[in-house]
Amino acid sequence: MTILKTALTGTVLWGALSGYAMAQETIKIGVLHSLSGTMAISETTLKDTMLMLIDEQNAKGGLLGKQLEAVVVDPASDWPLFAEKARELLTVENVDVMFGCWTSVSRKSVLPVIEELNGLLFYPVQYEGEESSKNVFYTGAAPNQQAIPATDYFLEELGVERFALLGTDYVYPRTTNNILESYLESKGIAEGDIFVNYTPFGHSDWSKIVADVVALGADGKKVGVISTINGDANIGFYKELAAAGVSADDIPVVAFSVGEEELSGLDTTNLVGHLAAWNYFQSAESELNDEFIAKWKARMGENRVTNDPMEAHVIGFNMWVKAVEAAGTTDVDAVREAMYGIEVPNLTGGTATMLPNHHLTKPVLIGEIQADGQFDIISQTAEVPGDAWTDFLPASAVLESDWKDLDCGMYNTETKTCVQLLSNY
Repeated sequence: MTILKTALTGTVLWGALSGYAMAQETIKIGVLHSLSGTMAISETTLKDTMLMLIDEQNAKGGLLGKQLEAVVVDPASDWPLFAEKARELLTVENVDVMFGCWTSVSRKSVLPVIEELNGLLFYPVQYEGEESSKNVFYTGAAPNQQAIPATDYFLEELGVERFALLGTDYVYPRTTNNILESYLESKGIAEGDIFVNYTPFGHSDWSKIVADVVALGADGKKVGVISTINGDANIGFYKELAAAGVSADDIPVVAFSVGEEELSGLDTTNLVGHLAAWNYFQSAESELNDEFIAKWKARMGENRVTNDPMEAHVIGFNMWVKAVEAAGTTDVDAVREAMYGIEVPNLTGGTATMLPNHHLTKPVLIGEIQADGQFDIISQTAEVPGDAWTDFLPASAVLESDWKDLDCGMYNTETKTCVQLLSNY
C-alpha cells in the first residue's frame, strides 16, 4: 500500500511538473478586446486579427523556439471589467504581453493594473493623447496624427466656418474636443461658432441633435461635424442624418471612429461623400496591403473588411516580435528597451518607427465614403511623429515624453524635472 501510494504520489507530482514544463514552452499573448456589448461591433475584429497574426507567427516556427499561445478574454464593454481581466491575464494566465482595449476609458481602467504588475500593453486605436505610460505602446494615432489634420482639412479645403463637435461621453472625445476647441480658436474660429455635444454609449435617438446641427447653418455659415462618436451609436447617427436629408455637400462629417468595419453594417447610399480620418484604409495601394487583405479574406471570408486599428495591431505585433528577438527574451523591461527605434513596414507603403515616447510615426489619410462602404483616399501625408502631449493646451505644451534617455513620460522642459503620472485621471 505504501509503495503504491508513493508511486501514485510520484506520478501525480511528475504529471504536475510535466504540465508546468509544457506550459513554459509557450509564449502567452493576452487578447483584451470586447466580444460583447456596445463595443463588440469594433473590437471583435481586432481579436480575430490577433489570432491570425499569432497563427502566422507559429507557422513560421514561433518565437525564441516556442509557440505562441493566445489567451482571449471578453471584458464585455464593461470598463471596470477591463481592469479585472487584465489582472487575471497577468497574475493567473501569466501572459508575456497584452494587445487590447479600444476606448480610452477601458485603457485607463487597465493602466493602474499594468503599471503595478509591470505588464505590457499594445494599444491599437486613435486616442486623445495627454498620456505616456512606461507600460503602454500606443500604436494608434495621437491627436496630431488625426484630429488636427482633419480639422485643417475642414478649414483649408472645405471652408468650414462653424463646427459641431459630437462625441460619446467619455475621456477620448472630451479631451480631443478640448484640444480642438483651443486649436480652432487659435485659427480664428469664434467660441460661439463651436457647438459641443456628448451622448452616452449606445445612444440611439439622434433626431434633436441632428436638428440642432442643421440649425447651426441657418444663417448661411458653412457647418462641419467632427465626430468622436464610438461604437454602435454611429449607426443611429448616420441613419438620422440620412433621414434628415443631410448630404456631405450640405454638412460634411469627418469621423475618427468610423471605418470599414462599422460601415459594413450600414446602408451607405446616403453617406457617400462624408469623411473619416485614419492612418490606414483598406483601399490603400501597396503590395503589402494587397497581401494582407488577401490573407484576411482567405481566413475570414470574402465579405470581411480591413481597417485602421487592425493595421495598428499588425504594426505593434511585428514590432514586439522584433523586439523579443533582439532582446532574446519576453521580459518586459528588456523588450521595452529593444523597442526604441524599431522599424517595420506599414500597410500603406511607408515605414512605422517606434519613438522614445512610445508612439509611432504614421501617415495621415482622409478618406471619402463610397457606396460600397470603402473609402476613396483624397489626402495623404508623409509619416508624422506621434506627440504624446499636445502643443495646443498650455499645461501640456511644456511636457515631453522620452522613456529612452530621460526615463520619463512627463518631462517639464521649463523646470527640467520629471512629473509623476498618477495612472492618469
